Amino acid sequence: MSSKLSDGKTIILRLEIDTDIARFGQAATAIEQVRGDIVAIDVIHTDRNKSVRDLTVKVTEPGAADRLNSALLEIPGIRLLHVSDRTFLLHLGGKITIQPKTPIQNRDDLSRVYTPEVARVCQAIYEEPSKAHTLTIKRNTVAVVSDGSAVLGLGNIGPYAAMPVMEGKAMLFKQFADVDAFPICLDTQNTDEIVAAVKQLAPGFGGINLEDISAPRCFEIERRLREELDIPVFHDDQHGTAVVLYAGLLNALKLTGRKLGQTRIVVCGIGAAGTACTKMLLAGGAKHIIGVDRDGILCRDKHYENTMWQWYAEHTNAERISGGLAEALRGADVFIGVSAGGVLTRELIETMAAEPIVFAMANPEPEIRPELAEDIVAVFATGRSDYPNQINNVLCFPGIFRGALDSRASTINEEMKLAAAEAIASVIGEDELNRMYIIPSVFNARVVDEVKRCVTAAAVKSGVSRRQIRD
Repeated sequence: MSSKLSDGKTIILRLEIDTDIARFGQAATAIEQVRGDIVAIDVIHTDRNKSVRDLTVKVTEPGAADRLNSALLEIPGIRLLHVSDRTFLLHLGGKITIQPKTPIQNRDDLSRVYTPEVARVCQAIYEEPSKAHTLTIKRNTVAVVSDGSAVLGLGNIGPYAAMPVMEGKAMLFKQFADVDAFPICLDTQNTDEIVAAVKQLAPGFGGINLEDISAPRCFEIERRLREELDIPVFHDDQHGTAVVLYAGLLNALKLTGRKLGQTRIVVCGIGAAGTACTKMLLAGGAKHIIGVDRDGILCRDKHYENTMWQWYAEHTNAERISGGLAEALRGADVFIGVSAGGVLTRELIETMAAEPIVFAMANPEPEIRPELAEDIVAVFATGRSDYPNQINNVLCFPGIFRGALDSRASTINEEMKLAAAEAIASVIGEDELNRMYIIPSVFNARVVDEVKRCVTAAAVKSGVSRRQIRD
């Protein structure tokens, strides 16, 4: 448990009180003096010399948490064993579990789920391996695989610290699309070893969701796994962001009366997400895209050691515009940010075309905050939940995998991703569409159903479905 307190939360303090030296009342007084409100007291253990108690305390004033910590440490005979809050308590023992689909109540049940009757099922799969899709969990199971090298905004925190994020991803799969997902955090950041490990565990899964793997390794890992496995492989940080971005942009373009093929687009931040967003835009028909990264505008007149930047330069910026973000944005219709907080200014937006569209998706701090520019843009979107028009991958990956698993697709191709984006955009009717509502809520129940239906149809139409689909 963390010993660092946070303001504006209900926290639980576990105190050990040496009853020969200190009294509980001293702790209570210290908490009240720094404006902490004790709402519950639970005795955990008591003996002749010591008392251990959990205190549930509401802390609201800025700085009160640190003062509370200091005040308790100054009392002789009182030890603060640890601090938790509702978030930490929710994570005790992990956030997911495995439940049997049928109870084992007698020897007959045991013989059918295990020995000896299960041998007949094993033999059937041995004789016809494709039956693993129907007779095992492979039919409905996704591995959420990470090496912990690029977790949220935390960076390279490793496989152990990445587990809570991957568990959360597994919860979202189950909650939104009834897909059984399991977190797999690998203790290696070697590309060859990751590819080998995923290939070795693939027999038990119907799909692979790569998560929080740093660029540029993530590109090669995904490419090789897509080539070497016969189940869908999807890097959500790339393609999930791209799908939801494209869905939001479709509706933003509709609002401003633009056609994608004629729209001038600037992508800021050419990493995994920026590259995937660009590939999707190109697949959708975009023709005027400029990419900007820390070295400025990517241009085909230069040579880049980064192979993905080299690909990007060769497939965008046909006009060979050079310079930095300022030069890229002059006269542009759309800004797509997957870079860093604060890189975009109001003055730069004012140089864009009339009714500019800004997608400032850096997290936790967007390239520019909406309140600094929303009066001069036609549509503003971010990656944050506390602003309108959140570009959230949760809108995408549950429905995509639901459709891929249902169709037993061998891959998730560009046609399926485009279908997913169009499905997400279509959930908002023309009578609902407005500048503050271009993308549906993650809790809109229609999203997964529409994405699943369209992805399944796209899998069949593009020839990657291996199952007869009945409407």
